[in-house]
Amino acid sequence: MRTPTTVTAYLGLGANLGDRRKNIRAALDRLAATDGIVVTRVSPLLENPAIGGPPDAPPFLNAAAEIKTTLGSHALLHHILQIEQQLGRIRREKWEPRLIDIDLLLYGDLIISSQELVIPHPLMHERRFVLQPLAEIAPEAVHPVLQMTVAGLLQNLDEHPPETSPQ
Repeated sequence: MRTPTTVTAYLGLGANLGDRRKNIRAALDRLAATDGIVVTRVSPLLENPAIGGPPDAPPFLNAAAEIKTTLGSHALLHHILQIEQQLGRIRREKWEPRLIDIDLLLYGDLIISSQELVIPHPLMHERRFVLQPLAEIAPEAVHPVLQMTVAGLLQNLDEHPPETSPQ
């Protein structure tokens, strides 16, 4: 019997409805309670204005988490979506305010482009609310498409800010 391969993956977490801190903590607790997932590092929380969506949307709390997992990329995505749903996330329209948002940012050094999953996350290199917490826990993690570290992407963002991109 083959031992499953353990992959280091990075997640972005955010919430701008309800008790934001509690929602992020609950998501991390559910991830940690999952067979095949060990949460190894979590960034400090960072408050950010909501970008995209309704103009009166409340600010987000964002964090990044490093996990070690034996789940495949698609299985991990399905589990993340299940956790969001268990915590009350209802998907109605893009970039709406939400109780919890969990994005799969990086999964090892894989590049995946399927109907349901794109890794690395297609907008992560444009988003300070993703890069800043991620740089706190994994500054040397490499974006496999751009071949730049998270710290380098954040520095690049400081030097060349993109058009505003939604949450």
